[in-house]
Amino acid sequence: MANVIVVGGGPAGLSAAMFAQKNGLETTVCDTDKTWMHKAHLFNYPGIGSQDGTVFLDTLRRQVDTFGVEREEAEVTDVSSDGDGFAVTVDGEEREADYLVLATGAKRDLAESLGCELTDEDTVDVGVTMETSVEGAYATGAMVRSEEWQAVIAAGDGAAAALNILSTEKGENYHDFDVPADADETFGGMVDDV
Repeated sequence: MANVIVVGGGPAGLSAAMFAQKNGLETTVCDTDKTWMHKAHLFNYPGIGSQDGTVFLDTLRRQVDTFGVEREEAEVTDVSSDGDGFAVTVDGEEREADYLVLATGAKRDLAESLGCELTDEDTVDVGVTMETSVEGAYATGAMVRSEEWQAVIAAGDGAAAALNILSTEKGENYHDFDVPADADETFGGMVDDV
């Protein structure tokens, strides 16, 4: 089974992790919990009237935990690729991953050390799939945008990255679309508790 390591636990990283794990890819999120969301208050996120950023993150973390995502409060200090996958150094230990999702906000040092191409604006160069110039490595959120730093955009970037990984794995365009019965099966009718 393919596995995904997500670096960063804000809306982009957690969204990518949720979609990947929910659809059968073993997913780990490594995060130092220094996301900008702790300073945010959401008034502009669809479905959220008004919510403190930390409260939003707690809800999102519970949601990804429900799907079985492994979350670690750990620092990733290096990433590299040998063409067949990625070596990710987490708190001094090297781990392997088939796919890598970088969701580190405006911090682009890991993408640069991996050799990802940058744009003229010094953002990581990606297309609509969020894949970088390094095959199998994805970049999301503020690291790919010079000005559009919104939680809802970042979450969409994370979802796009995960769905592209799933499309690659399944050999065809993959869509994640649930109906009410799926929620009942997954959460036992307890959707509001997530």
